[in-house]
Amino acid sequence: MNNLKRCFWCDSIKPDYLDYHDKEWGVPVHDDRLLFEYLILEGAQAGLSWYTVLTKRPRYRELFCNFEAEKIVDFDDEKIAAVLADPGIIRHRGKVEATVGNARAFLKVCEEFGAFNSYIWQFVEGKPVVNNIRTPEDYVSSSLESDAMSRDLKKRGFKFVGSTICYAYMQAVGMVNDHQVDCFRYHEIIGL
Repeated sequence: MNNLKRCFWCDSIKPDYLDYHDKEWGVPVHDDRLLFEYLILEGAQAGLSWYTVLTKRPRYRELFCNFEAEKIVDFDDEKIAAVLADPGIIRHRGKVEATVGNARAFLKVCEEFGAFNSYIWQFVEGKPVVNNIRTPEDYVSSSLESDAMSRDLKKRGFKFVGSTICYAYMQAVGMVNDHQVDCFRYHEIIGL
């Protein structure tokens, strides 16, 4: 499997990174819990590499109740302090507190739209945007859609949701297919 053609950014020999590229990145996600998880993890990545977050994801899942927003909203100061003391995650107070606030905002969106999936996918009219990445220069860090998503999320009280984070989120959850055209996953994902 290591001799398959992959995206430019996935020049790693780290098995977990290859596994993420080969099985998760760009696959359309419609499960609310998983959409929330990716939103929190993309925000946690701000200023860091995705690989750093990926290696800490199992501990994030443990500490943040498998990203069940209904449980996270009950985190009090004592629980937040315990989470911040754990070396298994990125111990950034603003990001941890944003997770709790984002859980509240997430639940409000779910109540308003019936599901977070219904809300978030509206930014791409319900179907993935398929880009034609041929060179590293073809990658972008934001789009009109990520700009609109960022503005609306912020208006609804979400934190760590700038346009660049939103675009990375859109790539991760398959709202944008940014696999390069000669990557083995490009056509596989179109066919999903």
